[in-house]
Amino acid sequence: MSEPRHIRSFVLRQGRTTDAQREALDTLWPRYGIDWPADEALIRTAFARPLPLVVEVGFGNGEALIAAADADRGRNFLGVEVHGPGVGRALRAAAAHGLENLRVIRFDAIDVLRALAPASVDEVRIYFPDPWPKVRHHKRRIVRGEVVALVAERLRLGGCLHLATDWQPYADWMREVLAAEPRFALRIDGDGHAARIETHFERRGRKLGHAVTDLVYERIA
Repeated sequence: MSEPRHIRSFVLRQGRTTDAQREALDTLWPRYGIDWPADEALIRTAFARPLPLVVEVGFGNGEALIAAADADRGRNFLGVEVHGPGVGRALRAAAAHGLENLRVIRFDAIDVLRALAPASVDEVRIYFPDPWPKVRHHKRRIVRGEVVALVAERLRLGGCLHLATDWQPYADWMREVLAAEPRFALRIDGDGHAARIETHFERRGRKLGHAVTDLVYERIA
């Protein structure tokens, strides 16, 4: 019997793709993109060097991903995003910075995490995911029990899960979900960048008066 299809945490919106972004998708994808389906071996060999791996789930327009990969060239960065305009923008920025430690997959992050080997990831980052504020949509939130368990399996001991949101009810939800997973210990809980740049979504949230919460958890035995 086939595995039941999991609930998607995103909706494919038809955002406008600029000519520059479309050109990047056409010309830079062979350099930075990993075609799906892919497995652990294919993902690993796509990088120029075998370095510790950071996975950013839903990187949006890629500003935090690009800044992190540029500042930390001692680790590899795998960005996972489904929306074409954001992927195109990230590819252009990666080329402009001459990044060799960055690769991108355009597919559902849960499927990508499943393809990785246990204890093979140094860090997982989920910045400003869709809060799905309506109660009937809470089942679509990316931070939920089965996803957190999957992340715990993929992280090495001592690795970390970094969450950020500007939606206070979602921050409370995140704390509750992570408190139920014994393989994570809370290390940072507060309003601050916590070693990341301020993103477009964060700036927009702050202008609306939203408090920003960073939650960093360590993978423990």
